[in-house]
Amino acid sequence: MAKRLFDLVLSACGLLLLSPLLLAIAVWVKLDSPGPVFFRQERIGRHGVPFRIHKFRTMAHGGQGALITVGADRRITRAGAFLRRAKLDELPQLIDVLLGEMSLVGPRPEVPRYVAMYPAGLRDKVLSVRPGITDVASLEYRDESERLSKADDPEQEYVNVVMPAKLRLAAQYVDRASLAFDLQLILRTMKLVWWR
Repeated sequence: MAKRLFDLVLSACGLLLLSPLLLAIAVWVKLDSPGPVFFRQERIGRHGVPFRIHKFRTMAHGGQGALITVGADRRITRAGAFLRRAKLDELPQLIDVLLGEMSLVGPRPEVPRYVAMYPAGLRDKVLSVRPGITDVASLEYRDESERLSKADDPEQEYVNVVMPAKLRLAAQYVDRASLAFDLQLILRTMKLVWWR
């Protein structure tokens, strides 16, 4: 209950305070390339319930391709490249937090294809909490796209190496989750993003 109240207050304040920035980014995305401002994609939330995540669109609208982004993906727009580097494309997820689909801190929500590959025990544990905008795995693997670009088969590298490592970190988060730990991760995220 305390965590949900924490999420509600911070996400509402964040959306209010950041509204000029969010509006400016929305205009930039719209002017930079044809298509909608938001990218919506099905992700798996708490207890395995699907929801559609909000992000600023960073790729050419209608482009087909891999579910993972590898290095300098040609689908990424000019505005999108900057938004991804600065992690500003994630800000609309404050809407998902406000709606109760996500939390500020929690395991990153994954697409159904990859959730289907989770080991049963870990799957139940990781999906027992609301997914988050940031978590330990997000911080440890913030250069994931560059890592995958160096692999001979990025998809297999993600499935066999990166995803299991991120799942272990997500499970560790579930074991030690608390408001104090959440606040620590939020501050660490802000520091890393601003420093970048």
